[in-house]
Amino acid sequence: MSISASSPSLADALAATAATVEGELDRLLGLTDGPERRLHEAMRYATLGGGKRLRPFLVMQSAVLFNVSPAAALRVACAVEMVHCYSLIHDDLPCMDDDDLRRGRPTCHKAFDEATALLAGDALLTRAFEVLVLPLTHPDPTVRCELVWELAHASGGQGMVGGQMVDLQAAALSMDVAAISRLQQMKTGRLFAFACEAGAILGKAAQQLRQALRGYSHDMGLAFQIADDLLDVEGDADEVGKRVGKDDAAGKATFVSLLGIERARAQAAMLVDQACNHLEPFGDKAELLREAARYVVARRR
Repeated sequence: MSISASSPSLADALAATAATVEGELDRLLGLTDGPERRLHEAMRYATLGGGKRLRPFLVMQSAVLFNVSPAAALRVACAVEMVHCYSLIHDDLPCMDDDDLRRGRPTCHKAFDEATALLAGDALLTRAFEVLVLPLTHPDPTVRCELVWELAHASGGQGMVGGQMVDLQAAALSMDVAAISRLQQMKTGRLFAFACEAGAILGKAAQQLRQALRGYSHDMGLAFQIADDLLDVEGDADEVGKRVGKDDAAGKATFVSLLGIERARAQAAMLVDQACNHLEPFGDKAELLREAARYVVARRR
């Protein structure tokens, strides 16, 4: 998989994480021979063979900060990616964003059908929690319960799903920068926050260190969304791997429509600097996380 990043070390680390996560997802999402096989094929189609795997990368790198077992971190990384891929399946449905292209190929409901895609998303969501709750993820049941609670909170009605509900209404609402920031924190930022804090949960880290990672994820997540808004205006569908220009066509307010291209780009750069500052307590061990924050605003897909 080709990944453009801001440094060779980050590019190598992203590629290595993507390959490791791909292998584990392949194992966790096995096929069956029963009549439900089509469902599992759709789950694999939507999850394997593409994507930046940025959220798993954040899980794995946050785990490094606390000397967490790579095997345990990998299971949490895969659970996060399952939730992310489920959300993409549902976002692409005709009743949501009605997209035909995702990661450079037909969306799940186009490759299969709407009902199968809906079920595949449901199954990926529930599979994620199956993975988290098993002792293989962590021997301490309290840690596993906290992982389950935090991921549920990040992805549910007060997080990602709630943000999607606001997004569906955004074209009819009067949205200023603060409102868009809240929307994107729910829809995108909460899952980033879980990914960044997962290593601290697994490592039973002190609260102040978890707070530092939460601050990093907050600023990095907003920078990521501004970059997405810029790609929607300036990007090419073949390069980005999905339809562009859809926010403007839908009449949605975005960071770019409110701030303009240059101010939006400057805001993203400021957020990246703030994100990196939050990582000071971790010293050189967090250098790849700093590089990741810079990468999210420089990416072209």
